Amino acid sequence: MTSISITESRSKLSVTAQLLPEKAPENAAFLIAYLATPRVVPGIHAMWTGPEISCPVPSADLEGEAYAKPLPAENATLTPQPGDIVLSYLPPRIWGGNPNAIFDIGLYYGQGARLLFPIGWLAGSVVAQVRTDQRDQFAAACGIIRRNGACDITFSLVEA
Repeated sequence: MTSISITESRSKLSVTAQLLPEKAPENAAFLIAYLATPRVVPGIHAMWTGPEISCPVPSADLEGEAYAKPLPAENATLTPQPGDIVLSYLPPRIWGGNPNAIFDIGLYYGQGARLLFPIGWLAGSVVAQVRTDQRDQFAAACGIIRRNGACDITFSLVEA
């Protein structure tokens, strides 16, 4: 069983999310390939989706990489639940004409989330879930990130 460690020092965020390869195989494969080495990804509280810390994968981490290919919606949702880790894929030029594809790792920590953007509804793939016993700490840390502003979140693979 493969999991993802998610940490951020200022908020004391430190949780483990179990990958769901049986429900979202291509999306889980993306994260496994991307996190073959631990990654630090900028995180910021989302504007439109509600209780989410949005972690867009830097374009530099995608250039020329075999894993940086279009992803299907798998285990799709429009209304992520607390503890869901949602991978969203947007093709090039769909968001404001950006010439690069966007891969966003969304950390959903509270009720009322929705994947409604200025470009419309966009289904994301629930690719992992934070352990049930860590969800209160997850929500509290994400609330601190919301108040503190932008941060750097570290993602790494954990084999159980």
